[in-house]
Amino acid sequence: MSFRVDRGTALVALGCLCFLLTAALGAALAPAETGGTDGTADDDTRRLLVGVQGVGSYHDGGSVRLIEDGEETWRESSAPVYFDVTQLDNGSVLAGYMADGYEDCGSYDSPCYRTGFRIIDPDPSPEVAYEWSFPVRNRVASEVHDVEPLPGGGFVLADMEHERIVIVEDGEVIWEWKASTRYDAPDDPTTTDWLHINDVDRIGDGRFLVSVRNANQLLILERGTGVVEVINEDGDPAVLNHQHNPQWLGDGAVLVADSENHRVVELHRTESGNWEPAWVLRGAGGQRFDWPRDADRLPNGNTLVTDTRNARLVEVNESGRVIWEHQFDYRALPYEADRLPVGEPVGGPTYGDADTAGVDTGGRVPLLTPLLRLVSAAVRLPRWVGELHLFTTLVSLALVVTGGVYRWRHRSDGA
Repeated sequence: MSFRVDRGTALVALGCLCFLLTAALGAALAPAETGGTDGTADDDTRRLLVGVQGVGSYHDGGSVRLIEDGEETWRESSAPVYFDVTQLDNGSVLAGYMADGYEDCGSYDSPCYRTGFRIIDPDPSPEVAYEWSFPVRNRVASEVHDVEPLPGGGFVLADMEHERIVIVEDGEVIWEWKASTRYDAPDDPTTTDWLHINDVDRIGDGRFLVSVRNANQLLILERGTGVVEVINEDGDPAVLNHQHNPQWLGDGAVLVADSENHRVVELHRTESGNWEPAWVLRGAGGQRFDWPRDADRLPNGNTLVTDTRNARLVEVNESGRVIWEHQFDYRALPYEADRLPVGEPVGGPTYGDADTAGVDTGGRVPLLTPLLRLVSAAVRLPRWVGELHLFTTLVSLALVVTGGVYRWRHRSDGA
């Protein structure tokens, strides 16, 4: 009888010890959370404007940050959530945002959430100089993820609350395209995460590239005409799966953060008019991408990737080799980054024939890798957590549960 009690206690103790060793060794052996380079980068100072969605969660601790050579030089964090960021010609910063506590709520109860864009003046210390916003029903899946300046004034933005693209001038909406003209809409789009239109970029005069996340599609939209081309028309998730922040490289080529496929992909238009992957990168620096949400082709030919759940920015060359990397604290959720002064240009070098199959991305473990993705989507894990840590944690849990069952049975027998 005493043997069974000892055995149960020993299993619980062994499980706890296994978990503690996993956490301690993982943290101790984790790489430093600093920027770095392999020595082959260009000599220019790296200035990066970053929109951080949150710290520790998706809806709190957001900020706009300027990072120079791996060091943060300023931060504006008066809103709980920030998204896409763009430096304007005068040096101020345009940012999509969401915040709560507003009294002007329209048809919604007060206090409420509002979303829209802010213009941040960074000098002498960062402060919000202008704000345009509207009330939303929910704080989730209703935000303005992207806003872009237009030549001659005005702004174009993606409105996820009403699933539309709008142009704002002097604080007034002067034009809109409603997704319900193309897609079958629910009775009230504000009550559900219907299409999740998360990006719009001007790619020509009155011409826009639009990301419809939930349809796995990119649209070419012309003002006055409507949709003139659809990328991934059948919504094939093997081509795009809940993407973010596409970049128009030129007619027939687009670079996309293919988020739920955990990769960056360059799509080319084929002679038949279809769009197919021509260059794919699934990770860099020995680490697989985890929900990347921005990829910019830089004028120097490299690609800047915002690797959201790995809390890092990584610049790679055509072969996928890391040229530069910046690591945030693991609790940060970077949404989008622009390398200054160019930001995210329209047009850029294309790859297409580069082989990235040999890039070290850390490999993939059946069952454990998908499970780790699932856990990381729900819980902010330290960036060093991998399949081995998940496996030993599951073993620890099994030991504790088994030991607990032994002890419970012993007490039941004794009763």
